[in-house]
Amino acid sequence: MTDMRDERAITGEVTVKAPIEEVWAAWTTHDGITSFFAPGCNVDLRADGLYEIFFAPDAEPGMRGADDMRILAVQEPRMLSFTWNAPPSLPEVRGQRTHVTVRLEPAGGGRTRVRLTHDGWGDGGEWDKAFAYFERAWNQVVLPRLVERFRNGPIDWSA
Repeated sequence: MTDMRDERAITGEVTVKAPIEEVWAAWTTHDGITSFFAPGCNVDLRADGLYEIFFAPDAEPGMRGADDMRILAVQEPRMLSFTWNAPPSLPEVRGQRTHVTVRLEPAGGGRTRVRLTHDGWGDGGEWDKAFAYFERAWNQVVLPRLVERFRNGPIDWSA
């Protein structure tokens, strides 16, 4: 039996050169999300509202990315929690949901600390592959893009 203290979670933290309200908008609005996270999205910012992030916006529904994900909790401008799924390449676990929580706090000097936690993981097989995929994706792609977005401007997805 797994000890509950051994619950797997992916964590990441960055400090962004922008005030908390701007970083909040980056995670919660169409213009913000498409400035760093993905080229398309559909967000209804309320508990149980949609939080769909489209990495392939022109793909068929269900294959665009984080299709049909839901917001679990909102505490503007400090906390956003939403469901998440595995990429289409991992079909055994794609239909199941994990959860992501993004917490923001002022870090002084017009900067914001962003802490991300992704938990709710199963064990073995495709669960392990999905965990490894998102450990890299959050910490080597998404969070660095957020920092870069506020350093050099929005990402040009057409490039």
